[in-house]
Amino acid sequence: MATYVDILKSEFPEIDAELFDYITGVLESGGADFEDGDEVYDAIGGVLQEVSADSKNEDDVREICLQMFNTLKLNNHHGSQKQVLLDAPVQLSQISADTAANDVQGIWMMKRPQNTTVDPKKLEKAEAKLKAKHERRNEKDSQKATTPLVLEEASASQASSKKDNRVDQSGKNRSYDIRIENFDVSFGERCLLQGAELSLASGRRYGLIGRNGLGKTTLLKMLASRNLRVPAHISILHVEQEVAGDETAALQSVLESDSLREELLGEEKRLNARIATGTADGLESIRLSEIYGKLEEIEADKAPARASVILAGLGFSPRMQQQATKEFSGGWRMRLALARALFASVIVSHELTANKELLYLLLQTWQSTILVVSHDRNFLNAVVTDIIHLHSQRLDSYRGNYENFIKTKEDRLKNQQREYEAQLQYRQHIQVFIDRFRYNANRAAQVQSKLKLLERLPELKPIEKETEVTLRFPDNFEKLSPPILQLDEVEFYYSPEQRLFSGLNLSADLESRICIVGENGAGKTTVLKLLMGELMPVSGVRQAHRNLKIGYFSQHHVDQLDLNVCSVELLLNRFPGRSEEEYRHQLGGYGITGELATRPVASLSGGQKSRVAFAQMTMPCPNFYILDEPTNHLDMETIEALAKALNKFRGGVILVSHDERLIRLVCKELWVCEGGKVRRIDGGFDEYRDILHEQFRKEGYL
Repeated sequence: MATYVDILKSEFPEIDAELFDYITGVLESGGADFEDGDEVYDAIGGVLQEVSADSKNEDDVREICLQMFNTLKLNNHHGSQKQVLLDAPVQLSQISADTAANDVQGIWMMKRPQNTTVDPKKLEKAEAKLKAKHERRNEKDSQKATTPLVLEEASASQASSKKDNRVDQSGKNRSYDIRIENFDVSFGERCLLQGAELSLASGRRYGLIGRNGLGKTTLLKMLASRNLRVPAHISILHVEQEVAGDETAALQSVLESDSLREELLGEEKRLNARIATGTADGLESIRLSEIYGKLEEIEADKAPARASVILAGLGFSPRMQQQATKEFSGGWRMRLALARALFASVIVSHELTANKELLYLLLQTWQSTILVVSHDRNFLNAVVTDIIHLHSQRLDSYRGNYENFIKTKEDRLKNQQREYEAQLQYRQHIQVFIDRFRYNANRAAQVQSKLKLLERLPELKPIEKETEVTLRFPDNFEKLSPPILQLDEVEFYYSPEQRLFSGLNLSADLESRICIVGENGAGKTTVLKLLMGELMPVSGVRQAHRNLKIGYFSQHHVDQLDLNVCSVELLLNRFPGRSEEEYRHQLGGYGITGELATRPVASLSGGQKSRVAFAQMTMPCPNFYILDEPTNHLDMETIEALAKALNKFRGGVILVSHDERLIRLVCKELWVCEGGKVRRIDGGFDEYRDILHEQFRKEGYL
């Protein structure tokens, strides 16, 4: 097939040599950038039109440009140059000598002939078009990068009866039970729940569990936003994150979480202001009577005392209750969010993370209805009274705690399997009869009867079993000889007035399985950053093996992810130069497979984002992992898989976690961070729990 050089020579035999070199140079250098024949025409069409001397019209030149574009694409596709084996080595010194002997002039010494037929204006025009094309392409790429990501939105729908609507509107429904029947929840085009039912009895504590990405958090948001019908007299608070800091006092922040009380008090204030200014229309007194009746009904006058008791139970002194929320640290603001939730009629929450020992004691005796998403087995055993299992686009309820759920679920699955096998056997028995007597005229009526019986039987579906979760941390690295990682007599502070640590002496090696525990604000994350070398000690020494490669998982790992790209592109940007198959294989090892890997990271659930962060962390194959709250948002099955993977890993592990089960499964050492020191507890987690109970007893919580 002809090349673009051949096409150029055949179509323009009289072309000037310098112009020929210019056109072929443009095509050769920009061949991979041209997207169609029109772009080739934009680059060289004007010059070719001039060369043709009006022997070819614009359409002819465009057709020639299209032919050259096709040959360019073909060359780019097949165009690796064939390698040739030389007969003998090439002597560069000899070539240089021969060149000197022949007195060949260098190209830079050659004088340009004056009889050129190139039109300088045409050349400038062609170069300007090329420049404009590149600018348009760069502008298009920048627009693509800056275009805001449009995410899918969650939605809910449900069937409601006129009777229920009448009861709600009449205000006669005083029950604090919630029952929502036949509802659907979707996220974009994906259906998360279909024809589901949810019943929450007043005062009971429900644990909502299920695999990552199935819609647990979306369901909580639909309830809290009242996209699903909840009686108006029931107040709902969604505890999702810590309270934002502002000038509002802690006690007032809790009181404001009761939206009904705030609305009634606000309306009362406005009506009284109208009466005081003489702008009343005479109906204010009637409405005020109604408001006072409702305020009395909800016991609004007792609200400040009740809020104060809740705050005191979470460790807020009378002085702290009057402090502005902006003066509290993140851990205290999380407790404040919990206090706001405890003040409501119904609490819907995702992973309550205040001091868990204190939290258990509070929630076990609290009267509000609680619906909490939790992946902490011990929390679900100690606190909840019921389990709601989200799977297969439906909700199944179980009485009792998590251990009872596991036992009941296994019994249900066994019974369903037996029923399935019995149904299958019954169908096969009928089918055998049909096949045997299908062509027997004497049995035709019986065969027809059996066929109709088969058609009437309900659809037989095999039991759906959840797939096992497996994680693996690559460990194809050489063993390192100690010392691996040490802190010797380290002192650290952010300001000299508040010394955080002094005399820190810590050591870890590739056999280490260490967990660091302590109160919020005790400095656990600071210790991790000192170990990693992200923070420099004020005094003392950090020693690390020269071949130590640390993989760090931050509790704020979402901040380290580019949410605007898909998971595959995220790894490509972070670790360029590998094939898409490698990136997909890496993500697949953490459960991000198929279509999930091509979705924007922002659209993934919290647990799925954690899995992407694990895939990113392990890609460079570290030999030591430092993990800060790695179980946040992970479902229970993934936490179990994480524990197994860490135990099989041949490198070192230091982690900060509130998950008791992970600590018991993985850790061989327990470091407690308190009072500016980090000390090792020989008795492990049981001894640490006893220390906390004794502390609560002294502080009057027990």
